[in-house]
Amino acid sequence: MSTVLAWATLAVWAGLALCHSWFWRTDQRLPELGRPDSWPSVAIVVPARDEADLLPNTLSTLLRQSYPGDARVILVDDGSTDGTTEVARSLTVPNGLPLTVTSPGEPPDGWTGKLWAVAHGVREAGDVDLLLLTDADIAHGPDSLETLVAASGSRDLVSQMAVLRTETFWERLIVPAFVYFFAMLYPFRRVNSARWRTAAAAGGCVLVRRSALERAGGIAAIRGALIDDVALARAAASAGGRIWLGYASKVWSVRPYPRLADLWQMVARSAYTQLRHSPLLLAGTVVGMMVVFLAPPVLALTGSWQAAAAWAVMAATFVPVARYYRQPLVAGLLLPFTAGLYTLMTIDSARRRTGWKGRTY
Repeated sequence: MSTVLAWATLAVWAGLALCHSWFWRTDQRLPELGRPDSWPSVAIVVPARDEADLLPNTLSTLLRQSYPGDARVILVDDGSTDGTTEVARSLTVPNGLPLTVTSPGEPPDGWTGKLWAVAHGVREAGDVDLLLLTDADIAHGPDSLETLVAASGSRDLVSQMAVLRTETFWERLIVPAFVYFFAMLYPFRRVNSARWRTAAAAGGCVLVRRSALERAGGIAAIRGALIDDVALARAAASAGGRIWLGYASKVWSVRPYPRLADLWQMVARSAYTQLRHSPLLLAGTVVGMMVVFLAPPVLALTGSWQAAAAWAVMAATFVPVARYYRQPLVAGLLLPFTAGLYTLMTIDSARRRTGWKGRTY
């Protein structure tokens, strides 16, 4: 039986490495397109809830964008109690992009707080050509907006996976694996190809054409979504929009997750939602994680060369993500341990309600 399982794990990893749209590669980057003859107008919408500590490192980078066209920043304070509004207004940059700070009040029934804030920001933006939806913990290089707009071309939604923080031990262990698992679930090449129906986005940086958003029903169409970035991409694609997802080089998250408990909460708050709150999908996911990630090292330690080969293929597919995050290239050998942690986080997610900064859904 163990030999059959070992062969099965090797077959699975060979299939994932060769036949799953090269999910493990990190070469999906913004295409280099020519500068437009006329730069479209852009509104940058930033929902923020109790982000006073992070805004000096993030909002200021948006206000300093060197964009050749008409652009403005709209920060929407989603019921903060830590002085987020005051801090935001104090960050106005001379000769920088104009800043509007506003608040929509408490969300109506059926809305998440973040999406109610985003919808308010979109209304405040008025009749602009493009909307950049970015989170309050995301910093941007000085030409990030210009690069995004230039690369968007005729696409309706362009999203970048922000570079996440990896300064502590637990961040270095958990965060690159988070990106790897996301890409396994939503292979970027499939998202970017018209031949597939895979739709996904990374919520920290989403540039969307306003007309495409309106065709998709606006933010109201996804008002109750807890995984709002993927929901937005699906809505845009379903409405006929062309979408693109890739890895960022000029966009990064400054939010710290110094302890395992912080990262655990980050994953567990939405993992069961990803499984549509289905006990059957949860059971299938747990079994799948055990067979795909945990069985190879366990069987390899009993002397199975097939399982050892599967483990080696697994580790090799992790190399591009490890390199992207400047981690040791042998980090993939620890992927089974990290996958075990993610499995426990997913199980834990099923027993808790989704929550974020004092709100539960």
